[in-house]
Amino acid sequence: MAALAAGGSGGSASPYGPRGEQRFSPVSAHFRVPYPGPAPPSRPSAARPAPPPPRDRTARSTPVPAHVTAPGEKTPDPSPRLSPVRRLSPRLLGLSPFSRLRVRTHRPGVPPGALSAMRHLPLGAGGPGRHSPRHLRSCSLALLFLLLLLPLPGCCLGGSRAAAGSRRPNVVLLLTDDQDEVLGGMTPLKKTKALIGEMGMTFSSAYVPSALCCPSRASILTGKYPHNHHVVNNTLEGNCSSKSWQKIQEPNTFPAILRSMCGYQTFFAGKYLNEYGAPAAGGLEYVPPGWSYWYALEKNSKYYNYTLSINGKARKHGENYSVDYLTDVLANVSLDFLDYKSNFEPFFMMISTPAPHSPWIAAPQYQKTFQNVFAPRNKNFNIHGTNKHWLIRQAKTPMTNSSIQFLDNAFRKRWQTLLSVDDLVEKLVKRLEFIGELDNTYIFYTSDNGYHTGQFSLPIDKRQLYEFDIKVPLLVRGPGIKPNQTSKMILRGSWIGAHGPVQIPGALLKCGSEAAFLTCSQMLVANIDLGPTILDIAGYNLNKTQMDGMSLLPILQCFPDCVCEDAYNNTYACVRTVSARWDLQYCEFDDQEVFVEVYNLTADPHQITNIAKSIDPELLGKMNYRLMMLQSCSGPACRTPGVFDP
Repeated sequence: MAALAAGGSGGSASPYGPRGEQRFSPVSAHFRVPYPGPAPPSRPSAARPAPPPPRDRTARSTPVPAHVTAPGEKTPDPSPRLSPVRRLSPRLLGLSPFSRLRVRTHRPGVPPGALSAMRHLPLGAGGPGRHSPRHLRSCSLALLFLLLLLPLPGCCLGGSRAAAGSRRPNVVLLLTDDQDEVLGGMTPLKKTKALIGEMGMTFSSAYVPSALCCPSRASILTGKYPHNHHVVNNTLEGNCSSKSWQKIQEPNTFPAILRSMCGYQTFFAGKYLNEYGAPAAGGLEYVPPGWSYWYALEKNSKYYNYTLSINGKARKHGENYSVDYLTDVLANVSLDFLDYKSNFEPFFMMISTPAPHSPWIAAPQYQKTFQNVFAPRNKNFNIHGTNKHWLIRQAKTPMTNSSIQFLDNAFRKRWQTLLSVDDLVEKLVKRLEFIGELDNTYIFYTSDNGYHTGQFSLPIDKRQLYEFDIKVPLLVRGPGIKPNQTSKMILRGSWIGAHGPVQIPGALLKCGSEAAFLTCSQMLVANIDLGPTILDIAGYNLNKTQMDGMSLLPILQCFPDCVCEDAYNNTYACVRTVSARWDLQYCEFDDQEVFVEVYNLTADPHQITNIAKSIDPELLGKMNYRLMMLQSCSGPACRTPGVFDP
């Protein structure tokens, strides 16, 4: 039996091209800044290698599904395009304008990373006679092969699970803000579902570590439950981007390990943590450890009139769509990174969009879409939260007409903002394919928490223990992941309290085995497992970390000996138990009111009936005991801490 735990706290002509993109000025297209130093010495033309034949941009090593356009929508140009927002000079990103000149080719038979090491080898003292070109080449190669025999501590250069080939895989993590799964949050994202979900695995039951932005994002970065990283809300006092967080947790985040131990180029763009950039947290000059390129939003999500930290330097943006709309800015700076990155090292990108977080400002070309869409009227919409915690019981039922109109409008605008995210994903995947990196890149798409719009008469927000707030999209594609998979495994979560997994009988399985207690598609995994998974992809030894999570790579690739485990909830402190017979959620509140809520989601998926008073008292006691046990786990103990059988 598996369990999951959690806890919560221009002219007459249209200025837009196909798919609503603005036409780009040929003058502004020349965005690259000339190299400020002296011109590099020219070489005799005979010494230059013959240029490679022009690449056939229509040829694809990995097929990309055709975009399914909406009714009345023009078919977009399939070739890579510049986005409506002006792209930035590579120098603003800390990238060399000549980086492509030194990274596009490498010596046959020598790993690209080796050439990067050679470039920094000292030539020594003495005249030309002492170090002839042949002698230098021999010395360099000798030192090079010595360096290749000394991998970075804890990081293997090509583990059995790191993709085949001479280079470790790249990873892209796309993180949206407040995007639900239960209420149809993925419906507008046709291209994202085609380019990631249909080309890999879609998780139908993925849960977050917290139904609140900062604690959930901290769990993703650290691979820890909130009771171990101590971020409990969105304020500095709640440890959100506080000095304590910066000192204790940030040096051990998975991007810091990727950069320092595995030699990855690491790129961040978008919303980081809600209090990032606050003066008391170091301001915008502060760049967290582990990031090679940093392009972070000050504080919480906005679409216009915001400030960014570009490698520690502040840049303000206004309200001109063509240069300021944040989702498009993030798309363009990400494409710039892919154009100017080093080809000698693998890369990790984390792109964190403001959408669909409030204030829900869509791009101009999408502001008239979904006019006939309304918030779902499901079974728990606009009903009273009977037998629930006092906070839910105080909601006014039925909601007023003005409240319903407001949440319908909010629901519609949230979908509109996601269309720009869909464009971002399409541009990113096409660029990865164009530069030849798509086949060697894992792409993760998820959100930090869900959302509700009228469920139990709660107009709009998140934070609660119910499915609509804790369940998020999770799509993954990459090397070794078969296309068109739908996984029913549960992504274990925690919200703001203690929680942890428990090993269960029959936990070690062979995928697809008829004798297995649970199949691979039923096993429990967690949002805190994203960091360990990415480190595993990089070939890093997870035993050297104190992360609570575990790698999902065996599950994504469905290796033998997949491990089933459970997790639980915090803030209100919940434990989730899943078996072939039931899906039980047990939650305890201990604030103004000591209160217990229990739901059987197999029979009651909308969590309407609290069965705490009717369930077998012995089973209730076992779940209470298990919750107590889970509150003290840390690191490896959170992965295999015992057995529970209700």
